[in-house]
Amino acid sequence: MARGEAEGITDILASVTPGGGKSLLPVIAAARLMEAGRVERIVWVVPRDSLRLQAEEVFADPQWRAILGHNWSVRSADNAPDPSRGLAGYVTTYQAIGAAPELHLRELRRFRTLLVVDEVHHLPVPNAGIGEGSEEGEEAGAWSRAMLPLLQSASLRLLLSGTLERADGRRILGLPYYPSAATHTPQIDSDAPGWAVIGYSRTQALAERSVLPVTFGALDGEASWLEGGRAAGQARVGPHRLGGGVRITTRPALFTALRTGFARDLLQEAFGATRRLRARRRADRGMPPTKTARGLGKLLVVAPDQARARHYLGMLQSWMPATQAERDVRLATSSERDAHETLAAFRLLPEPAVLVTVAMAYEGLDAPEIAVVAALTHIRSRPWLEQMIARATRVDPFAGSYAEQRAVVFHPDDPLFARFRAELENEQGSATPSHPSRRITAATPERVTWSDEAPCSIIPLESNAVGLRYAMLRPTSSLQAASSKPPVSPCSAVEDRLSLQQAPSLTERALRQRLAATVSAQAVEDEANLSIPRGGNLPHRYNAVLKRVLGKARGALTLAELEAALAWLEHSRLSDHLHLLEGDARYAWSERQRRGGWIARTSGS
Repeated sequence: MARGEAEGITDILASVTPGGGKSLLPVIAAARLMEAGRVERIVWVVPRDSLRLQAEEVFADPQWRAILGHNWSVRSADNAPDPSRGLAGYVTTYQAIGAAPELHLRELRRFRTLLVVDEVHHLPVPNAGIGEGSEEGEEAGAWSRAMLPLLQSASLRLLLSGTLERADGRRILGLPYYPSAATHTPQIDSDAPGWAVIGYSRTQALAERSVLPVTFGALDGEASWLEGGRAAGQARVGPHRLGGGVRITTRPALFTALRTGFARDLLQEAFGATRRLRARRRADRGMPPTKTARGLGKLLVVAPDQARARHYLGMLQSWMPATQAERDVRLATSSERDAHETLAAFRLLPEPAVLVTVAMAYEGLDAPEIAVVAALTHIRSRPWLEQMIARATRVDPFAGSYAEQRAVVFHPDDPLFARFRAELENEQGSATPSHPSRRITAATPERVTWSDEAPCSIIPLESNAVGLRYAMLRPTSSLQAASSKPPVSPCSAVEDRLSLQQAPSLTERALRQRLAATVSAQAVEDEANLSIPRGGNLPHRYNAVLKRVLGKARGALTLAELEAALAWLEHSRLSDHLHLLEGDARYAWSERQRRGGWIARTSGS
């Protein structure tokens, strides 16, 4: 496209296995297409706020800047005016676009824009008859309606997905499909005019050592519960085995297990595996037990709901000293105020080593140090499970060679999870399909429809684990032969990851804080030197003066303007520009009061 050899292509669909590196594709596209003059801006839309900073970081990564020879930057933006602020573009969320679609539509129409839609499977084709009744379905439909004009207005579109299907079976907005009856599984037309389709499957990623093989720790158990609520006379049900294969009892048994003793047993297995891994890696490096470092391995706990997540947090913290527990085990759910800061620390710092979440961290979280996952969730839809296990399959550049790493996922050994594992093994080539099926490709994966609803009127009583078995999804001999070649490390120098160029939004925040501190310092100095009347809120007035000098508020300044403002304050005094407030009724009364007090005090002295 950059060389003009694919003039007819306006849409790129990239179906990349979770953990396969699709977040680099927008950087490659921007580096090549903006340099060639095909586009002037990039707008990258992600499904949740926690992914915006990751998108900034991949543009700022010094290694990829050197490899691709680019110097473009994007910033994390909300719905404030001028979201790009003079940079190559911005990153926003579906929610932000849904709240202010016209603002973002104007931005796309101002420039020739490359629109990147990340995890496009979140956008169903609007269909009032299917899935619109639920709160989640209504929200997804609203996102689709807001995104549709942007898709139509963009010069080029790059659509990304790690699981190119929806659990509800609906078609995905903007994708080309073969004509089919409504009752048939929709299949993507990879030969549609104007489209280029990129497929990167888990099989390919394993062959190239781009992702790690998975070892599943399947924990079976027994559960007992009451049905029909707390009404008198209800009989006890169970104990029933999770892995018993009786479908009528699978859901209530799983629901009970995740809320009683079985959950504790599975957590202990995952916690113990993580502790042993970290101890071994410390010993290999000759590190004392108390020293922290990158690459020791981390644990991700996925809970069924926020109440259980808090319960699991307390359980994990009770297994270690209080000071260590506060540092090492953290909670990230949508109701926690510091959830995004916790996610960032879990990704970028040696501690915390254990993160408990519900759904915030299951999709798109780029934390290669995750080595163990405790899958304490009732959801059994294939896209969700694939995304969850992919949190542990990223190659960690801090953890040594590829051969020394592995992903371990502990999960309840119920028939639905076993079915998911079997299909993953079939696609990966590590098991023989039991029956013929249609060809599965990266763009048209097999869809399995499972209900994710928790059973109603269930009162969990008790459960416990009764057995653990391990199974490793290994590549076939052909994959092993392909993977015997020396791997291409995703990070040629580990320490370079510690010197990442700061993301633009973080740089902006730091510069705004420096501006505020400089303004306050001038106010304190001027009052202390009696060069201006005391009293009132002088920093507030000085901020108003600075706004008039600059012509806009601090929150609307670009990086270059923020740097220029700081440079101006280094050789200018805001007290010399107070005349800019004259005539402003908001400051007239306080100005008269201050002048009167100043004259009285100076006359008396």
